[in-house]
Amino acid sequence: MVARQLRRRGIEDERVLAAMSAVPRELFVAERLRGRAYADSALPIGEQQTISQPWIVAAICQALRLEGSETVLEIGTGSGYSTAVLARLARRVVSVERFASLAEEARLRLAELGVANVDVLVGDGTRGVPERAPYEAIAVHATAPAPPRTLLEQLTDGGRLVAPIAARDSDMLSLFERGSGGYERRILAPCRFVPLLGQEGFGPPEASAPAR
Repeated sequence: MVARQLRRRGIEDERVLAAMSAVPRELFVAERLRGRAYADSALPIGEQQTISQPWIVAAICQALRLEGSETVLEIGTGSGYSTAVLARLARRVVSVERFASLAEEARLRLAELGVANVDVLVGDGTRGVPERAPYEAIAVHATAPAPPRTLLEQLTDGGRLVAPIAARDSDMLSLFERGSGGYERRILAPCRFVPLLGQEGFGPPEASAPAR
C-alpha cells in the first residue's frame, strides 16, 4: 500500500507514511472485507458510511502538516481508522461521529490498539467542538455544501482545515489555511465522499445535536 498507492501518488511526508504503515487497516473493516482492506478503494462500514481509500486518508494527513504537538479536530470518526492514523501524528485528536453505533465500535477498536490520545464524541460534526477550540488542524471526512464556516472559525491562526467541498462534477478535496487576512483555499484533488449532515451540512435538522 505505502509503496504502490501512496509514494507513487505523491505522498512524501515520512511521518504520514510511517503512521499508515503502523495502523492495521484490516482491523477497521468487517471480517468478510479484510481481504480487500488495503485495496485502493473505499469500503462500507455500516450506517451507509465508508472507510476512505488509503490515499485519501494519507492526502488529508499530509495536507494538515502535523508535527506532533497539535490538537486535531476530526469530523466523521467512521470506523476509527483515520482517527488512529491522526493519533500517531498529533498530540490529541477530538473526533465527532453522528452515529452512536459507529462511535462505540471505533472506541473499542482504538482501545484494543492502545490508542489513548483520542476522544470520540457523538453529535453534529458541523458544529465542531467549540469548548475544546482552537485547533491547529481539522479533518472533515464528508462532503460539505460550502466551506464550513463554524469549523473554520475554530482554527488557530495559521491553522489548516481539509474538507471535500461539493462541486458540479465531483467533490473537491480542499485545504483551507487561516491567516490574518482570512482563509486561503487550495484544491488538492477530486474525490467522492458521503455527504456532511448536520446544521451546516446537507441536513437533516435532527442531526444538529451538539457533540457529547
